[in-house]
Amino acid sequence: MPASGRGSYWFYLLPGFVLLAAIILVPLGWNVYLSFTNYRGILPPQFTGLDNWRRLMSDGQFWISFRNSIVMILAMVIVPTSLGLVLAAALFDVIGKKFGGKLASFLRATYYLPQILPAVIAAIVIGWILRPENGALNAVLGAVGLDGLQHNWLGSPDTALLSVAVVLVWVQIGYPVVVFMAALQRVDPELYEAAELDGANWFQRFRSITVHIIRPEIFVVVLTCTIAALKVFGPVYALTGGGPGNATIVPSYYSYSQFFQAQQVGYGATIATALTVVIVIVAIGFIAAQNRAERKEEAR
Repeated sequence: MPASGRGSYWFYLLPGFVLLAAIILVPLGWNVYLSFTNYRGILPPQFTGLDNWRRLMSDGQFWISFRNSIVMILAMVIVPTSLGLVLAAALFDVIGKKFGGKLASFLRATYYLPQILPAVIAAIVIGWILRPENGALNAVLGAVGLDGLQHNWLGSPDTALLSVAVVLVWVQIGYPVVVFMAALQRVDPELYEAAELDGANWFQRFRSITVHIIRPEIFVVVLTCTIAALKVFGPVYALTGGGPGNATIVPSYYSYSQFFQAQQVGYGATIATALTVVIVIVAIGFIAAQNRAERKEEAR
């Protein structure tokens, strides 16, 4: 192909590059610059060097927010991925075979339904259920004689983070189910039949066939869910606002509060930049681990 023909492809890529620069690269660069300034959103930014970063390293509230992110990872990555893998395998290898593909598809859509709802809407609905006075959960507990278990689920530091985590499990579980069931479509059914004829039970087939073959999809789900957990914002904003106290604060909400509530734009940019760095490191680590696992598999 002539050089001019190859160069013409850049013309079609140009709109994407323009959008990438306008929506991601320029705001990212401006955010990084603001992290080295004292800026309250009114007067021009004043360059302060590493003052914001030194403040960040000694900010106990920032480290509490990252500690809470570990719970978010548990709720949005570990639990949904584990349950989603088991549910997808059961729907594909058990429900689909015994009751037909239509029932399996219906159940898959049911699990995915919370993903369709906007995160804030889902959080508001759950907030109604968990209200201390007239919430559905406390009403049910009272109706069955378990009044002693009634609680201010979102207003107590002891249960607020756990309540948010349960909501996130419910919202997130449909995503891995759909991805894993799509991945299972490329598994040769004869592998399951041969393993079943050899006397392998469902768990043995699940461990030796399902997990092994769809491992690339497992990496993708774990990576994308981990990134989503690190930058989760909507449910925390709608349910608790980071409270009570700092019980449910996460880095993205802490950055938001510094930007728009405390009007410490420079410090909010520092938190956002630190979160971006953590996400990039996590993404690189996951991709490196996946590539290493693939090389080991090819070497066998």
